Amino acid sequence: MGAGGGAARRRGGTAAGLFGAALLVVGTVLTSGGAYAQPSPPPGGHSAGHGEDEDHDGQGGRDGRKGDHGKGGAGPRSNDGPGAEPTRRAAPPVASAPAAGGSDAPGARPAPAPGAVLAAVDGDTGAAVPTAQGLQQALAAALADKSLGEVTFAVADAGTGQLLYGSGENTPATPASTTKLATAIAALSLIPGDARLHTRVVRGADPGTITLVGGGDPTLTALPADQVQIGGQPADADTAPASLDLLARQTADTLKSLGTTTVRLDYDLSLYAGSPQHRNHDGQNIALVVPLMVDEGRVDPKSREDAPDRVADPAAAAAETFAALLRARGITVTGKAAPAAAPAPAPTASGQAPLGDVFSPTVARLVERLLTTSDNQLAEAMARQVAVAAHQPASFEGAAAAVTQELTRLGVPMGGVVLNDGSGLHPGNAIPPAVLTRLLALAASEQHPTLRPVLTGLPVAGFTGTLNKRYGSGSGAADAAGLIRAKTGTLNGVNTLAGTVVDADGRLLAFAVMTRTTAPADTARAAMDRVAGRLGGCGCH
Repeated sequence: MGAGGGAARRRGGTAAGLFGAALLVVGTVLTSGGAYAQPSPPPGGHSAGHGEDEDHDGQGGRDGRKGDHGKGGAGPRSNDGPGAEPTRRAAPPVASAPAAGGSDAPGARPAPAPGAVLAAVDGDTGAAVPTAQGLQQALAAALADKSLGEVTFAVADAGTGQLLYGSGENTPATPASTTKLATAIAALSLIPGDARLHTRVVRGADPGTITLVGGGDPTLTALPADQVQIGGQPADADTAPASLDLLARQTADTLKSLGTTTVRLDYDLSLYAGSPQHRNHDGQNIALVVPLMVDEGRVDPKSREDAPDRVADPAAAAAETFAALLRARGITVTGKAAPAAAPAPAPTASGQAPLGDVFSPTVARLVERLLTTSDNQLAEAMARQVAVAAHQPASFEGAAAAVTQELTRLGVPMGGVVLNDGSGLHPGNAIPPAVLTRLLALAASEQHPTLRPVLTGLPVAGFTGTLNKRYGSGSGAADAAGLIRAKTGTLNGVNTLAGTVVDADGRLLAFAVMTRTTAPADTARAAMDRVAGRLGGCGCH
């Protein structure tokens, strides 16, 4: 069947199966020491925070450093909400399915309503599997576009992982932000989906000292709840990050109850190891990677720029902000905060509970967010949580080793894979297209339901995240808007796209297109979008 033969049929009912998700969760949190030690909190564990809305691969935009530019649509939904309870927490609410998000672009189309839970994955649709000959015929014209430059690609059956067609599919190529798929798969494989990153305040090693302990949560926010946006949309009860103000309120109330109104403040960064500076650090696409920061280290927490200015020392800035919040609540903070290790073991016995603590959204939701908005800072944070869970040093090197180790355990062929970070900013990363489709097939596999947030976190063509402004009327792929979910990637001269599409017969396919070209990025992206669109328009037999 040709490329256009099944478009009308597809509009009759298979597209709805692409949206929504049910997540399996288990009820733990990540403490700053990396142990799964406490139940997830209910609403009250955190308040709303700020998030990324762009693909921060690091090309284009200001000073030529910014990557994919589509403004993010609504972020994924989580199961924890804002609240005012400053003390202890009971059992968490049941996790709810994420709703399809909308665009923040003026006059944008509303996102498709949630339908069945990835019906093309979760059951045998009986749809025929495309053939190599059919795929070749369908894709030949689109792949011949010279704006793609050097192009390699792979198409696989998402349900079985079987490679159906490709060219250079086993040749390592620069993945850019599709590296985040590897980070996300490893994170959800090693860490319970409803684990939460834990930021706390404890008594310091010296009398009269308190220690702010970084738990690796870059989404911790100093913004009021009504000023928070994630991917251009207000945060809701599920996406709301932890609140530094709530942590200060808890801490001040506890100190006053103990008769203490004057303290010295220090902060603990011991969760991470190695250099905090990314090889491609520019103070915009990514800040220093440290376990304590607020609003991802942005100078202006409300900035909507593609690559906002970041503070030079995110941990010190977070501590200074926390000290100011304590002072506003009647606590005198003397001197200037400085790094210091918290007492070990962490105080958890009765009467020695933290002075205050807050929790991030679930790991499942953080993974969805980092994929939808292509959030470099959050991706590097999750890569370090993978390292902690794998008992590796929480450094760039340790995280890369931990992700590689976990993907190998899952059966992903890692022989041609080179990882240097978790975000894809590093130009020395290398992943073959067939490995990207294998990762997507793992996320679709009924044997790995906890990986499903990888699929639900993928941007929806023409509607959300870094695909928000693509697949428009002039793209040549407008018919595929709403029907493709894919992770984008952009570095200088490199453009990638890897995701899923339901073909005209109702079969869910995984695809990866990787290019190196001198063509303008927007031109190359549109050409890749047409390749994916051709997949969605045919049965390819």
